[in-house]
Amino acid sequence: MIRINLLPHREEKRKSRRSQFYALLGAVFLAAVVVWGIGFTVIAERIDRQNDANDFLRSEIVILDRQIAEIKSLRQQTEALLARKRVIELLEANRAETVHVFNEFAERVPEGIYLRKLTQAGQRINIVGYAQANARVSALMRSLEESPIFERPELVQIQAEVVGGRRLSAFNMFVTIKREVKADALGPKRNPR
Repeated sequence: MIRINLLPHREEKRKSRRSQFYALLGAVFLAAVVVWGIGFTVIAERIDRQNDANDFLRSEIVILDRQIAEIKSLRQQTEALLARKRVIELLEANRAETVHVFNEFAERVPEGIYLRKLTQAGQRINIVGYAQANARVSALMRSLEESPIFERPELVQIQAEVVGGRRLSAFNMFVTIKREVKADALGPKRNPR
C-alpha cells in the first residue's frame, strides 16, 4: 500500500527555517548590541581618561604661566638692579672727575685768558671768559684739543669788549669731557629672547 504523507512537510520546514532565521537574527542583534555596548564603554573610558589628562595639563599650564610671570618679574627686577648698579659704578668711576677737570684747566689755560664762568651740563662744559687777543682763544682751543680729558672744543662767540678801560675779546665756547666707559661697568651683554 502506498502511503501518502498528507502533512505539509514543506510548510514545517519553512516554519523551522523561519524560526532559525529569527533566532539567528536575534543572536546577531544581541551580539551587535553587546559589541556596541563594549565599544561605547571603551570609547567613553578613553574619552574620560583624555579629559582627565587635558584637565591635568590645563592645571599644569596655569602653574607654569604663573611661574613664567614670576620669572619675568624677577628679570625686570634684576635688570632694574643692574641698571642702578651700572649708574652707581659710573658715578663712582667719575667721582674725581671735577678735580681732574679743574687741574686740566689750570694746566691748559694759556696766559692772557681770564675765565669768568664754567658751567657743566652732562658731559659738556660751557666756558665764558676774556682773552687779551683772539689768538689766545685759538691757543686755548688747541690746548684743549690736545688734552687727554677734553675733546671737541667749539667756539660759539667771540666779540670785542672794553673791560676796566682795556680792550679785551669776550668769548663763549663749549668743550666736551671724554668719559671712557669700561665694558665691565655696563655689565654683561644679554641676548634678548
